[in-house]
Amino acid sequence: MAFTSQSLIFRAPASLPSGRLAAPSAGRVALRGRGAAFPSVAAASTPMANSDGDEKEMKLWGGRFEEGVTDAVERFTESISYDWQLYKYDIMGSKAHATMLASQGLITAGDRDIILEGLDQIETLIQEGKFEWRKDREDVHMNIEAALIERVGEPAKKLHTARSRNDQIVTDLRLWCRDAIDKILIRIKQFQVSLVTLASKYVDLIVPGYTHLQRAQPVLLPHLLLSYVEQLERDAGRLANCRERVNFCPLGACALAGTGLPIDRFQTAKDLKFTAPMKNSIDAVSDRDFVLEFLAANSIAAVHLSRIGEEWVLWASEEFGFLTPSDKVSTGSSIMPQKKNPDPMELVRGKSARVVGDLMTVLILCKGLPQAYNRDLQEDKEPLFDSVKAILGMLEVCTEFAQNISFNSKRIQRSLPAGYLDATTLADYLVKKGVPFRTSHEIVGRSVQLCVTKNCQLAELQLDDLKAVHPAFEADVFEYLGVENAVNKFISYGSTGSNQVKKQLEDWRIQLGISS
Repeated sequence: MAFTSQSLIFRAPASLPSGRLAAPSAGRVALRGRGAAFPSVAAASTPMANSDGDEKEMKLWGGRFEEGVTDAVERFTESISYDWQLYKYDIMGSKAHATMLASQGLITAGDRDIILEGLDQIETLIQEGKFEWRKDREDVHMNIEAALIERVGEPAKKLHTARSRNDQIVTDLRLWCRDAIDKILIRIKQFQVSLVTLASKYVDLIVPGYTHLQRAQPVLLPHLLLSYVEQLERDAGRLANCRERVNFCPLGACALAGTGLPIDRFQTAKDLKFTAPMKNSIDAVSDRDFVLEFLAANSIAAVHLSRIGEEWVLWASEEFGFLTPSDKVSTGSSIMPQKKNPDPMELVRGKSARVVGDLMTVLILCKGLPQAYNRDLQEDKEPLFDSVKAILGMLEVCTEFAQNISFNSKRIQRSLPAGYLDATTLADYLVKKGVPFRTSHEIVGRSVQLCVTKNCQLAELQLDDLKAVHPAFEADVFEYLGVENAVNKFISYGSTGSNQVKKQLEDWRIQLGISS
């Protein structure tokens, strides 16, 4: 998207169902339909002089003003360059509002039908890229309403009855968030499926488990991959819970105090598939905690994805060599011909910063705002849109990466002896022999020190060596030594033991609907 200060024209990417944003052209309306321009409606296009003596279209709110805003103020205060993305929801809300007004006798059924038909036509024009977004009309609401007045005349002037842009924008935003959450939930499930599928290919592969980035205990690779699946499930749960709180309708709260007209807020809430109307009109227009909650849920998910990205970038390095991404998800170097970089996961790690930053932006934006609506809240949309775009992209590329990697079993197996990964299992052995855990911890520590001196692994010590450390060691100790034996000794619920991991895998296959 780009602005040019000379032309004041904004063009959305061709791939998006948007029209054009332009400065007003004298004597012609901004809405174009099937190659024809429609005549201006006087009330919508009454000229107003600005401080430089030029004539501009009167704002729909401009009745009490004698002068138009300066070009600098117009450029600074417009939001159509990004809130055009809400057009679908703005039209949806307007249709529900018009229907309710007619039901309550505030407009006629004929006016309602004219308004609905006009809104349908405008939506079609937008989807076909034939709608001209006018920057002097500030935002998505005023662009659509002014175009509707131009298209259908007097009935359109009744649409804003018992409605303010304050409740209109937050209605649009809640509808947009609702759909955005649904899209993210789909992407999360897709990534979970790819992880479970990947785990199923390496059911018996043992890898080093790390704490402090130091080798700790042996774990099954599926156990590690399923840990990501669990984190993603909590991310999905947070988003689903957020959606429940998003799904309340502010429409009809008007500017802040409600209205003296006999509207039916329950009808509009039902028609828009909200749970119910919001109970307090001041809260309805000033609340942005649903945006904050959504951004917070995205931020936590982004941190989870970043951690996955970090681990896979490390594992793809020559130093680890545990993981090989296919060419489909790798990039090269402009100067070093041998390079094969896991760039997608590096960018997942990097883009998490902007998702967290989007949350910080809106937190600081909302800090200290008095009730009710303040224009500051116009600035909530760009970080919200950015966060959703980023998290959707991160989830998509993580899914593709998981579908295009292989784990280097031989390299991993060769690495397993290092690090005394079976030490804790050896301590458990002593506990089973009646040795207090703190004592067994100290005994195994001395056994490891003996290995360091002998430059060997625990499983390579002789029974006499172990008995010299403590007499509790018996011949059956070797059933606990070595990574394979160690993994097989895990039996607690949720552990890395083979039976436990197989059950976890089967549970996730069932939950995600993956065929065995």
